[in-house]
Amino acid sequence: MKFICPKCKNKDFWNILNNRLKCKKCKYLFTPKENCLNISNKLLKQIISEFVLEHSTNTILERVIISKYKLLKILTLLRIEMTKDVPEVFSGTVEVDETYLGGQWKNKRLSIKKEAILQGKTSKRGLGTSKQPAFGILCRNGTVWAELVSGVEKKDLQPRIEKQVKKGSTICSDTWRGYTGIAQKGYVHRFVNHSKNEYSNRRGNHINGLEGFWGYMKRKLSARGGVRRKKLHLFLGEYVWKYNHRKLSFKEREKLLFKLITKR
Repeated sequence: MKFICPKCKNKDFWNILNNRLKCKKCKYLFTPKENCLNISNKLLKQIISEFVLEHSTNTILERVIISKYKLLKILTLLRIEMTKDVPEVFSGTVEVDETYLGGQWKNKRLSIKKEAILQGKTSKRGLGTSKQPAFGILCRNGTVWAELVSGVEKKDLQPRIEKQVKKGSTICSDTWRGYTGIAQKGYVHRFVNHSKNEYSNRRGNHINGLEGFWGYMKRKLSARGGVRRKKLHLFLGEYVWKYNHRKLSFKEREKLLFKLITKR
């Protein structure tokens, strides 16, 4: 592994006793780290293995000798790197859809209910809900991209479509007004009318793949007992990454995550 001087970023060193290095440029003496987390690679791989198995934080703490603070920091960094590992621009036939993330009102903590009532915000369904909106794009090869959004209107959704989907592609959506006019921006627009119980047609126009991903993600979030809103974007990135790499073996996902977090 190639090391870099923490002070001057030089890459030339003298080897000193006790496995330490001395920078040839600034003469700084330090003990090199195996990775940026300041833990052994063996321990990091063990944590990644438990993470890929989707074990809870408490279960990992029982199996791995590490402090809870350090473990939470590592899990957060893992999710940040997964969020950055996004698919390239999509092309061909893609599906677009929006959804809302958040637990059922009856399952929310009492403190959250009281605050929502005071603000006049209750978790009703559909447009006007206090839940967090999210927008997703799925390529028919099974790769998905998703992001939390501030709203689901045209100004919120269409710039993301233009950024993530190549011009000339076919876009399948429902009849939500946020997608109106997308054909004028260089796309072929096909849609299904859910209000008429239309979910697919002979032309292959549907958004069943993306709705399947939303269902998968919501089941995962529900199994966790809910996630705080400020952390929701990290868990969204985690499940997007896991969905996109679902065909990889357990060991392949382990190696890929280790490479992401150590940058090698």
